[in-house]
Amino acid sequence: MYYPLNVGRNMDEILRALEALQFSDKHKVAMPLNWKKGDKVIIPPPKTLAAMEERIADTTCEKIDFYLAKKSI
Repeated sequence: MYYPLNVGRNMDEILRALEALQFSDKHKVAMPLNWKKGDKVIIPPPKTLAAMEERIADTTCEKIDFYLAKKSI
């Protein structure tokens, strides 16, 4: 992150971003805007038709559409 010296720092945002990067790397997921620990994450899109059908049948995730889904981890 780049912060110009004259605007100060937001340590809460720096820590939030660090936690998001570590969580994303560990669980192979993406984070939605303003993600905080405990919020739902974006799970990777299906790569095959079978995986898409499995995603559609999955009741544990919040489906925005067949491609975009969020899940609590």
